Amino acid sequence: MASSGSNHTTLIANQTEVSGDMHFRGNLVIEGRVRGNVSAHSDSDARLQIVEGGMIEGEIRVPHVVINGDVKGNVYASRHLELSTKAMVEGNVHYKLIEMVKGAQVNGALVSNVDMENTGEPRMIEYSDETVIDAE
Repeated sequence: MASSGSNHTTLIANQTEVSGDMHFRGNLVIEGRVRGNVSAHSDSDARLQIVEGGMIEGEIRVPHVVINGDVKGNVYASRHLELSTKAMVEGNVHYKLIEMVKGAQVNGALVSNVDMENTGEPRMIEYSDETVIDAE
């Protein structure tokens, strides 16, 4: 189901600080600081952009993510992740498709999840219900 609010943009302006979890549809642009988790509705085609000077301290779960600021927490981009020149991520990055520009920094693991579910949760690609371990 496509989001009916996909053309709407919310701005957290420079020198603005938000404390608490955020849940959104459409576009979210962070110029200020967010202390809390940021997630998009699971059936949306949402886009999060963190501009230079912007910061999120918390987990991100959004289909499309563009980072050119700071993130302290894990990032789950179920569709597309772009790490621009000034991107600084302190946490693990889970993505389906990634673009990383020279200068971007990730202090954590880069985890390719081509088979990510819509919720942004990574699936165990090599797990099988038929796996048997003989402990003899």
